[in-house]
Amino acid sequence: MSQQQFSPPDGTHEGDTPGERVTLSVPIHLATTTRVTVVREGPKPARPTGRIPRVARILAQAHHFQHLLDTGVVRTQMELAELTKLTTARITQIMNLLVLAPDIQEEILFMPPLTKGPAPVTERELRPLLKTLVWSEQRAKWAELRAACV
Repeated sequence: MSQQQFSPPDGTHEGDTPGERVTLSVPIHLATTTRVTVVREGPKPARPTGRIPRVARILAQAHHFQHLLDTGVVRTQMELAELTKLTTARITQIMNLLVLAPDIQEEILFMPPLTKGPAPVTERELRPLLKTLVWSEQRAKWAELRAACV
């Protein structure tokens, strides 16, 4: 949908001669929000190509799991494991990503989408960083890991 024509029912405006038409062209597109389709002005935005790196999705999942625990939706990681059909060991592996330095987490979450080939960093490759809680050590290991991936 790109243009819409509007004219008064009788075809006239104040000061216009009868039968004169006014055409207004406005580019529009349909957008679907939560359960509602709305008309928005402008061309339809292009969809991003590629896929989000798996490690970024897992880190986002860890933040979601932590929110569920903090708000009391689930009481324990064991209960979370039962709900998600994951093992408690896997839940622990996912939750351990939250001990990464905030700037490392941010870099992981904002990795560009992958269009081809393997991800630059995997969760398994991050596990040595998780053995220390000292962020400066994590940052040094992260820099080594990123340099090896380039």
